[in-house]
Amino acid sequence: MKRYLCALLALLGGCAAAPRGVAPVSGFELPRYLGTWHEIARLDHSFERGLVNVTADYSMRADGGVKVVNRGYKAAAGEWKQAEGRAYFTGSPDLGQLKVSFFRPFYGGYNIVELDREGYTYALVAGPSLKYLWILARQPELDPAIRKRLEARAAELGYDPQKLIFPGAVK
Repeated sequence: MKRYLCALLALLGGCAAAPRGVAPVSGFELPRYLGTWHEIARLDHSFERGLVNVTADYSMRADGGVKVVNRGYKAAAGEWKQAEGRAYFTGSPDLGQLKVSFFRPFYGGYNIVELDREGYTYALVAGPSLKYLWILARQPELDPAIRKRLEARAAELGYDPQKLIFPGAVK
């Protein structure tokens, strides 16, 4: 767990902005985004390595920020890992651009760059650099056509979709 937390600290010690050329969605509605999201795919990084059945749960904080609870199962260790953080808008609340911290005062960028505008059922989220990218959905599985479209969008933004991993769920 200590290694997991140290890796999160290293990520979040970076910039709270979006990577160059990556713009957050406009017309964002936080109340619709709150709730549980399932990780469909991600770029590999040390703080989630080996985790499956990863979820992120977003809820309001009393200070107007967002409570973030990330949870995943580490099959090799046979245990659940969880990290709790907080997020705040970096500008206008109608832009899908927040900064997130699991260890204050360090913040990293959380940039929603693609979003299902009708149902808020899927999202493409970029971190503070091209090393961090997630495909999230409200359900543990995502329609393959939507997934492919999000992968293509990631490629347009400069990410290598061939490097995405699809951790799946515990069977």
